[in-house]
Amino acid sequence: MAEFLQVLFSGLATGSIYALAAIGFSLVWQAAQVVNFAQGEFVMLPAFFVLVALHWFGWPLWAALAFGLAVAVAVLGLLFKRLIVEPMLPAGGLPLIIATMALSILLKEGTKQFYGAEAQPFPSLFPQSTVRLGGAVVAWQDILNLAVSLAVVVALTLFLNRSRIGRMMQATAQNPAVAEILGVNTKRMVLYTFLINAALAAVASVLISPVYLAKFSNGETLGLVAFIAAIVGGFNQIRGALAGGLLIGVLDNLTATYVTTEYRAALPLVMLIVIILWRPQGLFGTAEGRQV
Repeated sequence: MAEFLQVLFSGLATGSIYALAAIGFSLVWQAAQVVNFAQGEFVMLPAFFVLVALHWFGWPLWAALAFGLAVAVAVLGLLFKRLIVEPMLPAGGLPLIIATMALSILLKEGTKQFYGAEAQPFPSLFPQSTVRLGGAVVAWQDILNLAVSLAVVVALTLFLNRSRIGRMMQATAQNPAVAEILGVNTKRMVLYTFLINAALAAVASVLISPVYLAKFSNGETLGLVAFIAAIVGGFNQIRGALAGGLLIGVLDNLTATYVTTEYRAALPLVMLIVIILWRPQGLFGTAEGRQV
């Protein structure tokens, strides 16, 4: 039982970080009908922004984290929308999907050339000690990763539901034409969504990099798992993305511990197939009608 609780806590901690990236997928899709296949690289890259500030500028960790967040929001939020999404959006969904795939390759290979192919150690944000919970030995890092991720999700949910800007963002996502008639600056609301997505990716990056190190190829797995988590939970629901991330994290750890580590990478794909066949809109998603 103690081992099970330990595996469960670790899976929840990892899954909560997957959920942050999955929520970014959902937000961008709701706001601009854009599937960002560079999302994994968006999670990989901010860790290297922080390392540049630490190793090249010699800044303290808190300043490096602030620098990484600011650069991530500017580059992965503002510039991504202005230089890639806006010019490509009139061409339709498929060219934009191809553009994000190309961006994924560019970011991955650019990071490899700029910072090297070897995994880089990333400073831990939390104590490396452990604590006993219900007989299980749980790392403080797992507990605090889970706490921070859930706090970010709760804060985002409150912002979207309780603030004026959040409600305007939701109105833009639901029906941009009506929102614009009612006086909402829909272009600005969409921009806010891209900035929030970049911030979520930065938080996920600094939480997961101390565990998996900072490596140019991290985005491959992170992007795939986050995309599947968003679909499994429901692509049009934040709570669905959260549930999908937590579910994949827990099942991945349970599979690796009690079944086999050889096929753990196939688990998200199996879940995706099962959910699509059983409930295409996802566990918490709602079916959306479309006229053809």
